Amino acid sequence: MSARTRDETTANVIKMLFSKFRNPEELSRANLKEIKELIQKIGFYNVKAARIKEVSKILVEKYNSKVPPNLEDLLSFPGVGRKTANCVLVYGFKKPAIPVDVHVHRISNRIGIVNTKKPEDTEIVLQKSIDRKYWIAVNETFVVFGQNICLPIKPKCNVCRLTNLCKYYENNN
Repeated sequence: MSARTRDETTANVIKMLFSKFRNPEELSRANLKEIKELIQKIGFYNVKAARIKEVSKILVEKYNSKVPPNLEDLLSFPGVGRKTANCVLVYGFKKPAIPVDVHVHRISNRIGIVNTKKPEDTEIVLQKSIDRKYWIAVNETFVVFGQNICLPIKPKCNVCRLTNLCKYYENNN
């Protein structure tokens, strides 16, 4: 649900959605209009509401209402891409994966860990560059850093300890 939506808004919408519908069974039976109303503050809420209902139905029918703990099955759900699937693995199952969101992609490129255009390519390079035991920490660490210091516009380079590695800093200061 986070695509094209601020993290804070997404968190609030998810809280409202799950306070109303507590499990996949309830969501799969929910009225689509009601789901739309609950999530209307997020971008593309019409499409996302339909996907929420559809994924819930698949979870109930195919997976006994249990989220599968593997990348292949997660990627088979409509609207679920690598970032979302990897987030489920990391945050839901504590399995090593590297969810690459805008923060991870931006920071990895700025500090020279990768030189990629697409998040999928960033994920591949990071998997090869970072010891597997650290994968779980990558997303959360980079997200916090990206929300507070390494902002997309006007990053706070004056308080950053990575300026010696940073291409953005080198090119803009």
